Amino acid sequence: MNGDRRRFLRAGLAAGTLAFAGCAASPPTSDGDGATNGGTTAPDDAGGDGTHEVETIVDDLDQPWGLAVAPDGATLVTERPGGFVRAAPDGTTTRIDGTPEVFAGGQGGLLDVALHPDYPDSPWVYLTYSVANGAGETTTRLGRGLLAPDGARLDDFEVLHTAEPFVESNGHFGSRVVFGPDDRAYVTVGDRQFKDFGPEHTAQDLTTDHGAVLRFEPDGSIPSGNPFVDDPDARDPIFSYGHRNPQGLAVHPGTGDLWEHEHGEQDGDEINILQQGGNFGWPVATEACTYGGGEPIGVSHDDRADVVAPVHYWPCGSGGFPPSGLAIYDGSASAWSGDLFAGNLAGQYLGRFAVDGREVTEVGQLLADREWRIRAVTVGPDDGLLVAVDADPGPLVRLTPA
Repeated sequence: MNGDRRRFLRAGLAAGTLAFAGCAASPPTSDGDGATNGGTTAPDDAGGDGTHEVETIVDDLDQPWGLAVAPDGATLVTERPGGFVRAAPDGTTTRIDGTPEVFAGGQGGLLDVALHPDYPDSPWVYLTYSVANGAGETTTRLGRGLLAPDGARLDDFEVLHTAEPFVESNGHFGSRVVFGPDDRAYVTVGDRQFKDFGPEHTAQDLTTDHGAVLRFEPDGSIPSGNPFVDDPDARDPIFSYGHRNPQGLAVHPGTGDLWEHEHGEQDGDEINILQQGGNFGWPVATEACTYGGGEPIGVSHDDRADVVAPVHYWPCGSGGFPPSGLAIYDGSASAWSGDLFAGNLAGQYLGRFAVDGREVTEVGQLLADREWRIRAVTVGPDDGLLVAVDADPGPLVRLTPA
């Protein structure tokens, strides 16, 4: 995959992933990540902290959730209540029709977006979203539709996969989608807030899609090389499991590894590099503890040889880092070269991390003075960072190094 192609797909790429699994020190609210959805004011057209400049692209989005940058420089933005918007670099917006009906309650709604690796030659746009059945149970779904570069409608929308089973929960849908260097779609599904923290937990149960990263061919079929396709007691789409609520997924531009991050319970947030067939431990091995009581959940990753340990985590008592959105910078700004960026929802800033192989160190906090819940981040066509703020109205802003 060449650099230009990777740049345009980075909101949906994933061949190896970091997994953040953090959470706030208080019980989850309607968003399950230590803070409630709230309004905010749009930023000034320019500003920053001396290390970066901030420019507003769009200031009136409704709870933006996912971002994907098209080859023409436009940004596709999902809005959790169900809207879908194309934002041109100059801020001109177009509302896109033809999106699927979604369950827009709790943490659910229209969630992530990714482009086909050969877009616009193959003009498929992929969406993840939550749906409800007739019994009021919900789950995560993957679908796709055709979108011309200058179009205002998704045509021929089709459902590719519905995570099984439906459950009575309105949280932990996961729902990031990226394409890896293998041109396959990777989709995260959360553990749906199950609280049975023993070995029977749904994230440890290979007969469900819960708490897993799933892998598909672009048409939604199952790759023959998926790790559990020959196991009659496991779901064919599963690529990795033992995840709590993964809300970040990105391909490392230098190694092709798929990095993922996810929320822990109280603290215990993680950054992971995904491994095919890997068990990432939740909840039998985790650095998290129980909400309120602060009691350990399971054992440490270091105490079990059969799980994959995170490359970075926030232990119980640290205050955590409830993450959403993940990008590894591969633009031309040397000041950020190779750095990892992730939104901190409850902390209300964009975290900047230095990455040296498997070593991850937090080195900065961007937008810390704005009181913004950062929901999504990706590298823009102008080599800046595009950041979506979870609010109504919520802005889409561009960050560039000062």
